[in-house]
Amino acid sequence: MLYPTESMRHVLQHPAGFALQVLRGFGRNQGLLLAGAIAYYALLSVVPLLILSVMALSNLVEQATLLDTVGRYLEWLVPSQSQAVLADVSGFLANGLGLGFVLLGTMLFFSSLAFSVLEKALAVIFEHRGCDDKRHFLVSAVLPYCFVVLLGIGLLLLTFASVALQTLASESIHLFGRDWSLRGVSGGLLYLFGFAIETLVMTTLYLVIPVGRLRLSHALIGGVTAAALWELLRHILIWYFTTLSKVSVVYGSLSTAVVALFSMELAATVFLLGAQVIAEYERLDEKPPGAAVDR
Repeated sequence: MLYPTESMRHVLQHPAGFALQVLRGFGRNQGLLLAGAIAYYALLSVVPLLILSVMALSNLVEQATLLDTVGRYLEWLVPSQSQAVLADVSGFLANGLGLGFVLLGTMLFFSSLAFSVLEKALAVIFEHRGCDDKRHFLVSAVLPYCFVVLLGIGLLLLTFASVALQTLASESIHLFGRDWSLRGVSGGLLYLFGFAIETLVMTTLYLVIPVGRLRLSHALIGGVTAAALWELLRHILIWYFTTLSKVSVVYGSLSTAVVALFSMELAATVFLLGAQVIAEYERLDEKPPGAAVDR
């Protein structure tokens, strides 16, 4: 039988105090500034990454099916703007297949910059560890490209899962003398599968990027916290941009880029907040039993 640790009991007994502790630490570490830098480089690499992923995976899956999956899950990253981004991707695929090497170089360059900023941001948040170990520069150089490959594999798995669940939606079961459609069940499973992938990606980043040893349970706490918080913000953004926002009037043709950058900065902020949750939880673990906890 699993028993809650001292740190877990403290968080459950004082959730507001722990949340305030996380926000104070996030402010001390200039989290919003770090999130802006991450979002800038991520935005520059996301479209080339999507184009190259679809080009590479089109040899395994029909391109229309891939684009449908990309559009569905792109909505998780850039709420209300996925169709505009997908239109740019589709337009390039229809006319610009000869620029593969240029796209590859652009994506690799900006992805490496984004990961470099992300690595330094997490180093600031986890500074309390006092870790003197330095990661070999070759490992830091290879990590972004390994993650790009993993994202491609994840996209392929999402496509297969989407096709399977969409097939399930057309089926029905006969029970209690009636035929019950599985459309609602498949939609719920598709949402849960996407949420699980989102949590897994964040947990993996928390485990791999920071220098030093991190417990899987701590990384999972950060991953679940960040994924749940992003889901809440994502639905608020969708409601805001579809009902109240006048961004298209203010920014005109730049509105897609502005909204995408804003959404990615919010996503980066949520990710760094998840890291701050892990850091504050580690500080609780480091305190001797009975020690006072900073409020």
